[in-house]
Amino acid sequence: MRSTDRRRSRGFTLIELLVVIAIIALLMSILMPALARVKNQARTIGCRANLRQWNFYFSMYTEDYNGKFQAGTGSGHTYHWMNTLRPYYKNDHNIRCCPTAMNPIVDEFGVTAPEWNVFSAWGRFKGEGYAPEGDWGSYGINGWVENPPPSLTTVYEGFETVNNWRTPAVKEAAYVPLFMDALRFNIFPRHIDAPPPQQDQVWEGTQHMRRICIDRHGGGINMAMLDWSVRKVELKELWTMKWHKAYVQTGPWTRAGGVMSTDWPEWMRPLKDF
Repeated sequence: MRSTDRRRSRGFTLIELLVVIAIIALLMSILMPALARVKNQARTIGCRANLRQWNFYFSMYTEDYNGKFQAGTGSGHTYHWMNTLRPYYKNDHNIRCCPTAMNPIVDEFGVTAPEWNVFSAWGRFKGEGYAPEGDWGSYGINGWVENPPPSLTTVYEGFETVNNWRTPAVKEAAYVPLFMDALRFNIFPRHIDAPPPQQDQVWEGTQHMRRICIDRHGGGINMAMLDWSVRKVELKELWTMKWHKAYVQTGPWTRAGGVMSTDWPEWMRPLKDF
């Protein structure tokens, strides 16, 4: 009787323990990718929720200012959307950031991060028109959606204002970008802008499309439109949007304009064509 009790209480053998560990490892290898996908999906949903909230702020602003968007002019940086809309979003820094890109490239001590990538937030900008603690975020506005005075014929880097969308009440507003995932707080895309050789290569002259041609959400970015809708936009689709009144939607980087799959940078070739 005692011998039997001793055999029953001996515990796991080494082989049995190794089998259990192997089973756990197998389950983890199966579950981890699924958990990562769920986490990414949650961030994507959170990003779209942020953009819907921004649509609400922009619509409130236009209702308060005779149906017009912000002027896009003023001293310092007082005219940028971060400051113009501050009374509406109550200076909530988190809502200025996509959940995939929360950390600014400059920290609270003024130290710049060693690397810049698609999951970085721009800023921390300080000075006139910015919050005392600085402004940062990972969204940007379509710079062609502003209402500068007639005397202001050009803006940043010489972009002409004659083609600006100054009100949300426009034809085919569902194809006009308003606010989106970005590596800069403003974007002035042109149909001739070339895609970036690498997706975080953004600071090259007037190549503003590179500021938003970033793979944050499964081959695309999230975008709020002028009809107050929000959706994912595929990266190659960016060149087909109606960025300003005279924008050519069949430019050289569209299928209608003759672009070939081999014309795209290697990292973009597997993405969906438009």
